[in-house]
Amino acid sequence: MDTEHAGRRLRSDLSRALADSGSVGLGAFPMGVAFGVLVVHSGLDWWWASVFSGLIYAGSLEFLLLGLVLAGAPLGQVALTAFTVNFRHVFYALSFPLHRVRGRAARAYSTFALSDEAYAVTAGPAARSYPGRRVLWLQVFIHLYWAGGATAGALLGAAVPAGVEGLDFAVTALFAVLALDAFRARPAPAVPALALGCALAARLAVPGGQLFVAFLLFAAGLLGHYAVVRNRPRPRRRRGKEATRV
Repeated sequence: MDTEHAGRRLRSDLSRALADSGSVGLGAFPMGVAFGVLVVHSGLDWWWASVFSGLIYAGSLEFLLLGLVLAGAPLGQVALTAFTVNFRHVFYALSFPLHRVRGRAARAYSTFALSDEAYAVTAGPAARSYPGRRVLWLQVFIHLYWAGGATAGALLGAAVPAGVEGLDFAVTALFAVLALDAFRARPAPAVPALALGCALAARLAVPGGQLFVAFLLFAAGLLGHYAVVRNRPRPRRRRGKEATRV
């Protein structure tokens, strides 16, 4: 009976995780296809797309890493680029529900598969009740969308003309859609305004390290905003007859 119950729960978590990841998969799979096509057009064997997407699994970093590998960049430059681009994941870990995932192996994979898309889906109010297994399977499906798309794009890359432009814009387009979805779920005009201000300030102050500095400024701004909102006095509830008025 317990085995049957556990099987039903597993099937339920799988189906719900698949539904949760469906909207993200519509963007992640074509983005992976674009990456796979770029890999083949760059002169590498098709299986490199599967290796990059399966083992590195870093989205925008993979597009940058492809250019660095082809240019023969030093290992130090590759490491610095990877650290700068993926530094945002440090802040993701502050609110990602990793504590719900049970088991060392499951937690290790969940940490590895903490992508922008997985964080965007689990950051919504509805995801606060997701069990750990549902969160884990959500990450597995998103990983499969990306790696499967990259492999498919690499295998079909020869059919895509080499002169096609704009494939590398797929990452930016997906991030823009995720940002719009997050804003619709939690309308807070101050947050995108703060992000824009931090990006402009970093661009003017440190053009060579814009991304890293912008994330630091944005994180500091969010912490300051949270401190102000937390310490703001709450309006007192009315008592007596005034509390019953409509």
